Amino acid sequence: MSAAAQPAAEPTLAEQTRSVLARAVSLTVTTHGLRHDLVGLHSVNARGQVRMCLQADSLPAAHLACAPRGALAALVEFTDIAPVAVRDRVRARVTLSGWLTRSGQDTDADEVGLHLDTARATLATPETTVTVGLDELVLAEPDPLAVDEGSLLTHLADAHQDAVTRLTRLADPWLLHGAVRVLPLALDRHGITLRCEYARNRRDLRLPFPAPVREASQVGEQIQLLLSAAQACPKRRHLPARP
Repeated sequence: MSAAAQPAAEPTLAEQTRSVLARAVSLTVTTHGLRHDLVGLHSVNARGQVRMCLQADSLPAAHLACAPRGALAALVEFTDIAPVAVRDRVRARVTLSGWLTRSGQDTDADEVGLHLDTARATLATPETTVTVGLDELVLAEPDPLAVDEGSLLTHLADAHQDAVTRLTRLADPWLLHGAVRVLPLALDRHGITLRCEYARNRRDLRLPFPAPVREASQVGEQIQLLLSAAQACPKRRHLPARP
């Protein structure tokens, strides 16, 4: 049985959501129907709760100052973009809806600390949109590779494209028919996902690791085990390495 045909272990929906939150450096917050893009102005604690530090004269802070009972309805969105330049780079979107309140952690008179009391969480991927249970979200942890994933994938694409090409031998031959290139799309403790691109569409190939990893330093060993399995596969068509 090929790796593509085996049941591929994957993070839970709550873990996927927490991983998106963990690696996000920006978000979009909507209050009173107005969208505000924030870069480097938020943090996520160990329970997955979002806090923001905004200028006191920013629109969200002004809206909150006028909100009844000190709570402002808000929609907070995170977009997960593949670090490698594949087609359709948006891998997932996480949307948290709830109420913004003052966190009581203002750093100075010019800044306001805000806390999002989440009432609903959704995870949208190219395949589906699902609601994530809040209890599961609080109890889940980000994938141990979430923060390092970007550097690991770009290194693999830039310095080891030959290895990515050899991994395609683990795919069923039909998957590679008409493929023009394959690039690493995603990485988590359970495995690696490759994106196979064709002239007009694309398809993803999930390759589970022989054993889950606990930290980034263990990824190389698991990739080598997959390459050994690919080498042992019967001769199959695979993509030529890029020059």
